[in-house]
Amino acid sequence: MKKKPLVVANWKMNPATFREAKKLFDATKRAAEKVRGISVVVAPPAIFLRGLSGAYKGKRVAFAAQDVSADEGGAHTGELSAAQIKDARAKYIIVGHSERRASGESDADVRRKTRAVLDAKLTPIICVGERERGASGEHFDVVRRQLQAAFADVASGEATRVVVAYEPIWAIGKEETMPPRAMHEMAIFIRKTLVATHGESAMSLSVIYGGAATEENAGAMLSYGDVTGLLVGHVSIDAQRFAALLREAGNI
Repeated sequence: MKKKPLVVANWKMNPATFREAKKLFDATKRAAEKVRGISVVVAPPAIFLRGLSGAYKGKRVAFAAQDVSADEGGAHTGELSAAQIKDARAKYIIVGHSERRASGESDADVRRKTRAVLDAKLTPIICVGERERGASGEHFDVVRRQLQAAFADVASGEATRVVVAYEPIWAIGKEETMPPRAMHEMAIFIRKTLVATHGESAMSLSVIYGGAATEENAGAMLSYGDVTGLLVGHVSIDAQRFAALLREAGNI
């Protein structure tokens, strides 16, 4: 049975106020309610998460946190634990986003965070991707290393509880994405890498695309990129463009 496309709206550090966040969420909710056959997840700034999730009584939209601490609690100023995020009604947590990695997050950090999310019975969305591409295929080595580190503490039977978001860093924030054919090749590589370490069940792992996903390329990427969803950045904070993207995803 074909999986529903999973569309994750990563608002990053937007918008500036809760009032604006509520307005954006209401528009996103209305758009999601008009499109069937897809799963929509909103990842707002952490300070808005509980306010938005607590006021929402529907079932068409789920929530995610943009990051998590690997620690359960204690003296970690400014951090949020997986248990706290779960208490705020999130079901997903983004782990290892390229912007977090650029700020110093290591493969070892991603490994610990992935384990913490799974232990909290939440779904980690693990981001992997290369900063640049060369003709000799070094980007595959980068992605393999990131995957092996992130899944090091994930049991074979848990692999399908994880979503892998491939985000080529060179494409993030731009309007031009990678060709669906190239994404198809990477999706196969991701699954084969994890089959080698976690068995055949990893072939059914959800792989989503997260580099410049827009309303213009969503349909082609979902149809021909061998992905089961999209991690959407800047388009997700534009209500009209995100609604158009959801319509495209719903037509697949």
